[in-house]
Amino acid sequence: MARVYNFSSGPAALPEPVLAQVADELLEWRDAGCSVMEMSHRGAAFTSIIEAAEADLRALLAVPDHYKVLFLQGGATQQFAQIPMNLLAGGRADYFVTGAWSRKAVREAQQIAAAIGGDVRLAASTEADGFRRFLRPKEIRIDPRAAYAHVCTNETIHGVECSDVAPFLTAGVPLVADMSSHILSRRIDVSDYGMIYAGAQKNIGPSGLVIVIVREDLLDRAWPGTPSVMSYRSMADNGSMLNTPPTFAIYVSGLVFRWLRDQGGLEAIEQVNRAKAERLYHFIDTSGFYINEVEVSARSLMNIPFRLKDESLNAAFLAGADEAGLAQLKGHKSVGGMRASIYNAMPLAGVEALVDYMGAFARQHA
Repeated sequence: MARVYNFSSGPAALPEPVLAQVADELLEWRDAGCSVMEMSHRGAAFTSIIEAAEADLRALLAVPDHYKVLFLQGGATQQFAQIPMNLLAGGRADYFVTGAWSRKAVREAQQIAAAIGGDVRLAASTEADGFRRFLRPKEIRIDPRAAYAHVCTNETIHGVECSDVAPFLTAGVPLVADMSSHILSRRIDVSDYGMIYAGAQKNIGPSGLVIVIVREDLLDRAWPGTPSVMSYRSMADNGSMLNTPPTFAIYVSGLVFRWLRDQGGLEAIEQVNRAKAERLYHFIDTSGFYINEVEVSARSLMNIPFRLKDESLNAAFLAGADEAGLAQLKGHKSVGGMRASIYNAMPLAGVEALVDYMGAFARQHA
């Protein structure tokens, strides 16, 4: 079997040791007599799995005790509606738009606010600049009376990352962050945020799971008509098991958390991620053949979009990449070009293989 280097933005590559353990335990988890996919979510076996996953995630992120960790069904897009249901409370929320996903988030929140009451304000946007940069501190103005402020700290499609949330920290206003595409890639201070959410299928595990880390004092703001399955309070009170959770995705995610701890935690993985990103960006910038249009200070460590100066060569580039075992490099349909997503599971060897191919392709078509 020959595995490719998978540069997909999600569902994305998983660490090979995790996949090997999943394969080994697929028919029977330990001595349970059945697969994780077959066991009761309320039994002792799965209880041990979800408790270990939460403990390891808390350890990796140093999650304070007064935050709840929820393992919910769905993905980040579902949270675009769920957040205002739970946090808006008839007030105002400030949304900052720095790419396609935060743009979708504000539109969804505005629809919910129109139905349940409240005001969702587009506080600032970089769309006029083509989402090629992050917000400047002077552009970040938050209503001190806002119920919350929302930001996407890494835009998967446009390759824009927020490296410093300090300008978003306003006394009394919880900061809500979509971290789907870079959670666990580097160290953060969870206490800076009222809530963090992340779809699992990029840096955590299989699709179908979303992680929510929410401060306990925010659990009782929900719109009275919020369905119980959409209520953070209900889910927190029931240990994420008000209904049947995505058990297999939680199990695999727990293995990823343990793998990260074995790598040395977030400090160690951040060093690897920076080395990968610096290698690829340096090559692009000095190639004379490829272009990355994102402002240097806002470049993502996880998602690196780039273009060929001669875009008539795009199809040939992608075909050659596939032949070389470099998969899923086509950019998002809304922006075109190419994109290499180099999440935690992508080894430095994969980035080196990509750089070697890009160099050879450029020489061939010079």
